[in-house]
Amino acid sequence: MAAINVLSEALENLSLEARELYLSSKVPKIEIPPSPLEFLRDWVNPNVPVIIKNAFNHWPALEKWNSDYFREKIGHRKVTVAVTPNGFADAVVGNKFVMPEEREMKFSKFLDILEGKVKEQGIFYVQKQNSNLTEEFQELCTDAASEVSWATEAFGKHPDAVNFWMGDERAITSMHKDHYENLYCVISGKKVFTLLPPSDLPLIPYKLYTPARFKTTERGNFDIVDEIEQITELSAEPKVPWIAVDPLNPDLKKYPKFAKANPVSCTVQAGEMLYLPSLWFHHVQQSHGCIAINFWYDMEYDIKYNYFKFVETVTDLVTKQSEKD
Repeated sequence: MAAINVLSEALENLSLEARELYLSSKVPKIEIPPSPLEFLRDWVNPNVPVIIKNAFNHWPALEKWNSDYFREKIGHRKVTVAVTPNGFADAVVGNKFVMPEEREMKFSKFLDILEGKVKEQGIFYVQKQNSNLTEEFQELCTDAASEVSWATEAFGKHPDAVNFWMGDERAITSMHKDHYENLYCVISGKKVFTLLPPSDLPLIPYKLYTPARFKTTERGNFDIVDEIEQITELSAEPKVPWIAVDPLNPDLKKYPKFAKANPVSCTVQAGEMLYLPSLWFHHVQQSHGCIAINFWYDMEYDIKYNYFKFVETVTDLVTKQSEKD
C-alpha cells in the first residue's frame, strides 16, 4: 500500500511540475502563421497548443461558405449526419459508450433541420471523421486547401484526413484524446475548447465501457442498442476506453482526483486555427451552425508516446490497486 501511495503522489506531481515548468495558464495566440521550423521548434516539439491567426485568409471558403452557397453547390448530395437525442455523440451513457445514429440525407435537408425549417426529433451534426471533406463534400474541396503547407513540411508528411464539421450548438464533443496532430480551422461561428495536457492523464478517469449506438424507434424516440457486430467469436463484448467526467461540471465526489487537474479553455473564432497537439485531452462546444474543417496529421510514435504509455500503464496499475484496497 505504501508503494502505491508513493506512485500515486509521483503521478500527481507529474501534472503539477508540467504546469510549473512549461505549460501556460492560457492558450497563446500568434498573429501570422509560423515557418515550418518555428512551428516544429515552438509548438510541436514542446507539445503545446497555440491559436494561429491569418493562417487561411486566402481560402475562398471564408467568403463563400453559407447556407445559400451550400444549397446551390451540394444541396443535392447525400451526406452522413450524426443524430442523437441529447447532443452527445461518442459519449458515456450509464455503463455504455454510445455512438450516434448515422443517417444519410441530402445536405439540403440537413440545412433545413439546422435552420428550423423542418422539425425532426434529435440533434443533427455533420461530424463523420473519415476525411469526409474529400469523401462526401468533394465539390467544396477547391474552396479550402488540401493541406497546410508549413505544417506538412514540419511534420514531413501529408494529412491522413481532412474533416468537415457543421452542426447544432447543442452538439457537444465529450472529452477524449486523439493520436493525431490536429489543425482545427473555424470558417464561421466559433468553437470553445476545454483542454488538458497529457501530463494530467493520472487525474483523468478512464474506464472501459460496452459499445452501443443510438437508434430511432418507430415512434421517433431513441433507444440505446448494443453494437452486436463488435462482439467477437467468443461472444465477449470488446470494451471501449473512454472518459465519463464532464470537465465543465465535474462530479468531484465520484472523481476526486480531477479536482487537481487544471483545464484550460480557449475560444477559436472564425478565421482562426487551433493547433491541438497529439494526446491532449479536449472537450468541444460550438455556436449554432458553426462550420469548420480540420487536418489530422499522424503523430510521431517517438519518446513522448513511449513516456505517455508508461504513465498510462502505471496509472492503470495504481487505480486498480487502490480500488482493491
